[in-house]
Amino acid sequence: MDHQPTEIKLRTKSRQIDVDFSDGKHFELPFEYLRVHSPSAEVKGHGPGQEVLQTGKEAVGVTELQPVGHYAIRIVFDDGHDTGLYTWQYLYELGKDRPRLWQSYLDRLTAAGYPRKPA
Repeated sequence: MDHQPTEIKLRTKSRQIDVDFSDGKHFELPFEYLRVHSPSAEVKGHGPGQEVLQTGKEAVGVTELQPVGHYAIRIVFDDGHDTGLYTWQYLYELGKDRPRLWQSYLDRLTAAGYPRKPA
């Protein structure tokens, strides 16, 4: 199914991006969550098993959302990261699978011995 956003809002005070989709779904995606799940090669690697655990992103901010054609946005984070295109499908999957993906990230931090700090 082709999921199209109907509205994307950058919420700097609540530190999240709100996305409404044409099927009626609404997702609130925290900046940290988006940063640590960036679709960039820096985070995903160049193949399975090459993912790089992102740490220290608890207080990351977003300075800009840049549209890319009619299929994606580029998110500019205040830590200098701005690679990786968040396609509509990827944003939808991040929203739909947020509880599972977030818990997996927290588990990986724990396994790595990283004490996550409050933002």
